[in-house]
Amino acid sequence: MYHRFEENKYPSTNIRLNDFLKHIKIIKENKIKFINPKNFEEELTNNKIQRKILLTIDDGFLSFYKNAWPVLKKEKIPFILFVSTREVGSFNYMSWDQIKEISKEDFVEIGNHSHTHEYLVDENSKLIKEDILKSISIFKRELGKNSDFFSYPFGEYSIEFKNIIKSLDFKYAFGQHSGVMDETKDFFELPRYPINEKYGEIKRFNSLMRTLPFKYKRVMPEEKYLLQNQNPPEVKIEFYDGIKNLKSLSCFSNEGNKWRESDINFLSENTLKIKINEKFVGERGRINCSLRDSSGYWRWLGVQFVVSEK
Repeated sequence: MYHRFEENKYPSTNIRLNDFLKHIKIIKENKIKFINPKNFEEELTNNKIQRKILLTIDDGFLSFYKNAWPVLKKEKIPFILFVSTREVGSFNYMSWDQIKEISKEDFVEIGNHSHTHEYLVDENSKLIKEDILKSISIFKRELGKNSDFFSYPFGEYSIEFKNIIKSLDFKYAFGQHSGVMDETKDFFELPRYPINEKYGEIKRFNSLMRTLPFKYKRVMPEEKYLLQNQNPPEVKIEFYDGIKNLKSLSCFSNEGNKWRESDINFLSENTLKIKINEKFVGERGRINCSLRDSSGYWRWLGVQFVVSEK
């Protein structure tokens, strides 16, 4: 997941173009297939030996159109561009004419990123639904149809928010929790690796290209919107059978606003309990678990909680 390109005064959401070009080169050198979002589910469920990648760009900043789009267009590299309809045409954002121009290519998908891009997860269901319905209406007016793809603003969602997206006939929704997609993942809680100047550094990007999916049945609690009386949460992960050396995994969390290794224990052969000893501080609580695979790659999964002020 990318945002800005060569807007170097915003390092938390920017990637330098030279680094982006190196990322493309690394993907090719690793023989990882760029997948067309129009074939998303087919690619996810078939030919699981072939490693694949889906590029996504959030927000529709003008710097994407000026700096990254010429590269992707020349090489016909597929991607999803997620746009928030309120921002289209405003300062530093792409216009509808520019969005329509790139949408004509058969390797491009314009995804829905809400209307306002506000902290919708904190709002009531009526306001959330009104916001998304407005974006759908504008999509249909400007592009002739809504997208099957949705990206939660800030990667934040609750069960309520997720159910609204399902009810509005989206097929897939993306967060910002790190991890690798596979056919076992909830199609409305799809993970992505956020890439920026810090987390797009070449050494780290090379390591991301050596990650594999961690197949799990469910993460508990299912509700990722965390009220203060539920903070810290009691986290359990139920994995699928057949994961080699599962009990050698390690997990880290940002509890107490400091990244540290988590206390873990297995309640059964495939069910892991992660003990969070301190409350999550700030807007988001994160947990990342990894396991070195016999192939030398790393199995990786991330969990993100939205921490309510209530």
